Amino acid sequence: MKTMGFVFLLLAFFAIGVVQGQLRVGFYSNTCPDAESIVSSVVRNAAQSISNIPPVLLRLHFHDCFVEGCDGSILIENGPKAERHAFGHQGVGGFEVIEQAKAQLEATCPGVVSCADIVALAARDAIALANGPSYEVPTGRRDGRVSDVSLAANMPDVSDSIQQLKAKFLQKGLSEKDLVLLSGKLPLSLSLSRSLSHACLMISWLQ
Repeated sequence: MKTMGFVFLLLAFFAIGVVQGQLRVGFYSNTCPDAESIVSSVVRNAAQSISNIPPVLLRLHFHDCFVEGCDGSILIENGPKAERHAFGHQGVGGFEVIEQAKAQLEATCPGVVSCADIVALAARDAIALANGPSYEVPTGRRDGRVSDVSLAANMPDVSDSIQQLKAKFLQKGLSEKDLVLLSGKLPLSLSLSRSLSHACLMISWLQ
């Protein structure tokens, strides 16, 4: 079952590459060949001082993807009305890790690697740090330019009924099982990390 889950994860990545042709593994191989290793190094260093960095970065990726697709718009800080200040995003962290990775990438490859890709890569590296599966991430995402608190109105909320939660997840192509795993207070296990990854991938695919 675990093997099948991982195979499905890879198939989901492949499907995203087909549907969104601009995404491909190794997108920066010529323009910024060290991009992924730089992000990985920043995440590993952050983990030395922030013990819970894996779930923090996974949550950041999920919240980014759930709103307008995986476009990095949750990172934009343009005042109190910015998306990142939405009620549904309360408690989301990891921004400083993404900023550190972005700063190092800008010093190496100015204007090349998108913040959206950094978030996706950091989530992948977070899963690896939690002894989850290692996988390749198709890159080539473009950063969103719109950040408004109203865009996050459909984020799952603690006050939502089970029917409201199910409806919000179904709108994103996610199942009731995904809802249970992502809403429960579970440790960052292998199965949960896969579910989080699959959820982000499915949301990205369906946007």
